[in-house]
Amino acid sequence: MKKVRKFIKRVAAAALAAAVAAGLTGCGSVTSGKRIIRVSHAQSETHPEHIGLLAFKEYVEERLGDKYEVQIFPNEILGSAQKAIELTQTGAIDFVVAGTANLETFAGVYEIFSMPYLFDSEDVYKSVMQDTDYMEKVYESTDEAGFRVVTWYNAGVRNFYAKTPIHTPDDLKGKKIRVQQSPASVAMVNAFGAAAAPMGFGEVYTAIQQGVIDGAENNELALTNNKHGEVAKYYAYNKHQMVPDMLVANLKFLNGLSPEEYQVFKDAAALSTEVELEEWDKSIEEAKDIAQNKMGVEFIDVDVDAFKQKVLPLHETMLKDNPKIVDLYNHIQEINEKAKGGKQDGDNA
Repeated sequence: MKKVRKFIKRVAAAALAAAVAAGLTGCGSVTSGKRIIRVSHAQSETHPEHIGLLAFKEYVEERLGDKYEVQIFPNEILGSAQKAIELTQTGAIDFVVAGTANLETFAGVYEIFSMPYLFDSEDVYKSVMQDTDYMEKVYESTDEAGFRVVTWYNAGVRNFYAKTPIHTPDDLKGKKIRVQQSPASVAMVNAFGAAAAPMGFGEVYTAIQQGVIDGAENNELALTNNKHGEVAKYYAYNKHQMVPDMLVANLKFLNGLSPEEYQVFKDAAALSTEVELEEWDKSIEEAKDIAQNKMGVEFIDVDVDAFKQKVLPLHETMLKDNPKIVDLYNHIQEINEKAKGGKQDGDNA
C-alpha cells in the first residue's frame, strides 16, 4: 500500500505540475494536439476518490490518449467545491467531484441525501446508488444547469466528532458543529440542540483549533487525511447520514463526444467507482487505526436510536417542503423494507 501511494503521489505531482503550468486558459485547451480534460476534487492524493480518478485517467488515456490528456487537480487547488462546480458549468473545468449538498441549489432532488437516517443500512445505501438505471434519472436533473453527474463515490457514514465526548444527543446541546452548506443538514444539527455552523470543508481544522466551533460531522478519513483528529479527540458513531460524492461533468463536453468516445468516458467513470469503493473500505480501517493509536482519538459507540428519534420528524417536514424528493424517498423506503424482509417493526433503523 505504501509503494502504491508513493507511486500515486509521483503521478499526481507530475500531472499537477503540468496542469498548473498550462493554466486555466479557457474552455477545452489543447496541448501537443491533445484536448486537456481537467478534473477537480477536494481530497488529498491518497484519498480513495483520487485513486479512483487515477483509474479514470488511465482508462481514458489508454483508449483515447491520442486525443485526450486527463489532468487531476486535488486539494481544492481550483477552488472550493461550489466554485469548481461553477467552473464546470462554464466549461473551464470538465469534471468535478462534489458532495450532494453542493448540488442541492441546482436540483432540489439532491437534498434527500442530507436527510438524516434515510438508509437503514450501508447495504441499502449501496444498492440504491448502484441501481444505475434509476439513478440516471436523478443525474439528468441538473441538465438545465449545464452539467450532469456521471457516477458516484462512497463518502461513507457521517458521524459527529468534537473536542469533548458525545455519548447521547444531550451532549450536543450548546455545541457549535460544522455542517455542509445544506439547509437540511443545518436543520438536523439544530434539532439535536446544537448550533449548526455551515462552512467550507477547508476551514474546519482551523475553526476547531481556534475554538470557533466545537466539532464537526464527517467520516473517519477527515480525522487523518485532513488531520481533524489533531484538534478533535472524540468520534461518536451515531451514523446520521450515508452520503455519496458525485463526479460531475460539463454537459456541453459530454454532448460533444462521439458515441464511441462517450462510452469510453462512461466506462471510465464506472471503473473509477469500482476502484474507489474498494479503496474506501481499506482506507477507513487504516484511518481508524491511525486516529486511535497515533492521534489519540477515542471512538465512541452510542445508542443510534436515541439520536434517530430526535430527528425523524425532519423526514415529514422535508417531504412536505420539497416535493422533488418524494419519488426517490419512496423508492428508498421500498428497498429498506425489502432488506428487512418486509417486517413492519415501526423502526427504520
